[in-house]
Amino acid sequence: MTRIILNETSYHGAGAITAIVPELAARGLKNPIVFTDPDLVKFGVTKKVTDLLDKAKVAYSVYCDIKANPTIENVKNGVKAFKKAKSDCIIAIGGGSSMDTAKGVGIIIANPKFADVRSLEGLSPTTKPSKPILAVPTTAGTAAEVTINYVITDVEKKRKFVCVDPHDIPVVAFVDPDMMSSMPKGLTAFTGMDALTHAIEGYITKGACPMTDMMHLEAIRLISSSLRDAVANKPKGREGMALGQYIAGMGFSNVGLGVDHSMAHGLSALYDMPHGKACAILLPTAMKFNAPKTGTKYREIARAMGVKNVDKMSMPEYRKAAIAAVEKLAKDVGIPPNLKGVLKKEDVKFLSESAYADACRPGNPRDCTVKDIEKLYLSLM
Repeated sequence: MTRIILNETSYHGAGAITAIVPELAARGLKNPIVFTDPDLVKFGVTKKVTDLLDKAKVAYSVYCDIKANPTIENVKNGVKAFKKAKSDCIIAIGGGSSMDTAKGVGIIIANPKFADVRSLEGLSPTTKPSKPILAVPTTAGTAAEVTINYVITDVEKKRKFVCVDPHDIPVVAFVDPDMMSSMPKGLTAFTGMDALTHAIEGYITKGACPMTDMMHLEAIRLISSSLRDAVANKPKGREGMALGQYIAGMGFSNVGLGVDHSMAHGLSALYDMPHGKACAILLPTAMKFNAPKTGTKYREIARAMGVKNVDKMSMPEYRKAAIAAVEKLAKDVGIPPNLKGVLKKEDVKFLSESAYADACRPGNPRDCTVKDIEKLYLSLM
């Protein structure tokens, strides 16, 4: 049995954000707090939404104490800001950072006994839905606007932890490619490869089912055909990535991920590496490790990525072709091929133990030990 949970409503395409004010009115929400990050405020991206609120005379406040890898402290301060403003909902504008912070805050406001943010790790046993979250992604990667997951950094313990909770999903998503047009090339590449990792890991995870397979293959097709143009800031590429990353989120949120994400979380927490960059560097290596437990799925990944004549290939050939297509895309958008100069050998044991304990690891198609993960890390040095 597979459970599928999605937003109540989502809007897609240029101009999607114009539906924010009508959605607030229809839901009787009158005092939103806007969660965003300082750079989006600085470069006028947040203003695209707040201008709509101003024009409609909607009272709101803004909380932007949010880091790229949001921390326990960011969540706690967000709870204080929500209470101080006496808000009734959150408009989360940004990438996974803003939305993950919003999810943690919305859950704690609705479930006060989980005020200790660490208590939300894993399958969160909350009982009440989050305060309403209206999500506006500005990156094409995390799909946090449609997932039941969020990730918080524990600075004290130098680790990230994943929270999985059906109560945290935003009630409405506004997936507007115009909100993504100011993303720099590097961030576009990193978040785009994160989306591809979601789609590939979701497709091969132990929990995969025919419905999510359909989503993930279409996401792989859209992302692989759109990411290069998105990095070049071409509108068609931005549109394809906005849709592709959302579809990937529809899938993996419901069936899980794998060891790539488990390993990436540690790299981000320990070295403050962008999450999507970590996922992208790890992806070919994780695919090679998982290949023996994927049946014919790499043939379909290769096909979705535009590889020709896959039906004439043997299993080893199409598996190699799928991995090569991922490596080519990563190279074309500027992803480093390894962790040289970043990963320290003395950190590998800690990172491997953290990855093994991570909530994403059990979904990996091939069972792995701490020693297996150590070998994967070391192979990238």
